[in-house]
Amino acid sequence: MRTEITELLGIQYPIIQGGMAWVAEHHLAAGVSEAGGLGLIGAASAPADWVRQQIREARKKTEKPFGVNIMLMSPYADEVAKVIVEEGVKVVTTGAGSPEKYMEMWKAAGVKVIPVVASVALARRMERTGADAVVAEGSESGGHIGENTTMVLVPQVADAVQIPVIAAGGIADGRGVAAAFMLGAKGVQIGTHFVVTKEAQVHENYKQRILKAKDIDSCVTGRTTGHPVRALRNQMTKEYLRMEKEGTSFEELELLTLGGLRKAVVEGDTVNGSVMAGQIAGMIKEELSCQELIEKLVKETDALIGGAGFYE
Repeated sequence: MRTEITELLGIQYPIIQGGMAWVAEHHLAAGVSEAGGLGLIGAASAPADWVRQQIREARKKTEKPFGVNIMLMSPYADEVAKVIVEEGVKVVTTGAGSPEKYMEMWKAAGVKVIPVVASVALARRMERTGADAVVAEGSESGGHIGENTTMVLVPQVADAVQIPVIAAGGIADGRGVAAAFMLGAKGVQIGTHFVVTKEAQVHENYKQRILKAKDIDSCVTGRTTGHPVRALRNQMTKEYLRMEKEGTSFEELELLTLGGLRKAVVEGDTVNGSVMAGQIAGMIKEELSCQELIEKLVKETDALIGGAGFYE
């Protein structure tokens, strides 16, 4: 399954694991990379020393390429950007902002830069600033989202830029991967399905909520504040949506969700925590290893479009 993305990143399959905060640490990243995809360590709002330690731990588990996802709004973004270079990481994906100010430093160090975008305008801007590829992420995704769905975003971004496009949002099996290729993508990024892999070091309660989810079990909070987030429905989302409807201030709403993702992922509080997951959660019914999941995705995709000219 060779595409421009496998060539660019030196990986076997054009399958990238999402850089999910509190979820994407070295066990998961190394597991995905060992299985032939590209694992990512999610830096989120963590300090640079933690990211450095995660990179070194991942290297003990795999000699294959892996990357780091940087949330550019993080107070530690400047320091983490330097750690990427110091530790010789070869791939970085970015979210929540523009990585322009780090481009020169990263390019000089041979780092491949892949920003996550939710619009054509941002994709074009990232191409102008020297991005090697972009992840076009639809609103089906878990966590922070844009407005366009994957189905409409990916072909418009693919038509607008010359660099390769990676599709994200709503992909859980070979049908989703095949559809992404047909929309013009050269690879896929998957988040929610990797949360329930055996290598993911998340609380069992979190995994079970995803495994038991139905098609309508996710909702979006924060639309009125301009910071929409998709998570599975629970007491916290119910309270948030009620407060949002009543016109509660952004500051009060932020307090309600403060530390919410950690509550769910680490402590297993799936009632009051933020159980971030994509709409695709309803399709995920079993816990597989990263190897088993990637092999399944590749086999299913091959059965649908293998030999159809979408990849070698």
